[in-house]
Amino acid sequence: MKSNHRQRPSLVAYLWVLPVTLFGLFFALIAYWLGASVKQRLGVLEVAGNTRTPLLRALSNQFDAITIGHVILGRNHGTLKRWRDHEHVHVRQYERWGLLFPMLYILASFQALCSGKRFYWDNVFEIEARRFQ
Repeated sequence: MKSNHRQRPSLVAYLWVLPVTLFGLFFALIAYWLGASVKQRLGVLEVAGNTRTPLLRALSNQFDAITIGHVILGRNHGTLKRWRDHEHVHVRQYERWGLLFPMLYILASFQALCSGKRFYWDNVFEIEARRFQ
């Protein structure tokens, strides 16, 4: 189920998410310094690690890819390609909710857990993103 969920963000969207994106850029800069490659796709910075990028290797023990504002950090280019549509949905979620998104994401996970569901898989934001895998 593909759609135009992957379109270039507006200036307002960049500004609305900027504080979180700056946090993501911090990790992107460290990863780049340690050998990761960086590409821009549809207004989003994608950072892909390699075997020499310990930060992204450590991150990938928990996640294949993670979105922090307008920055996507991934284990490697193959992983980013596989998860690109999913992660771009998270970018749009950041654009919708701004600074509230990280807190809302955590609350959605706890809501799932309190309902007897799984913390990650039953998070409403992950359910939405999985529609685009």
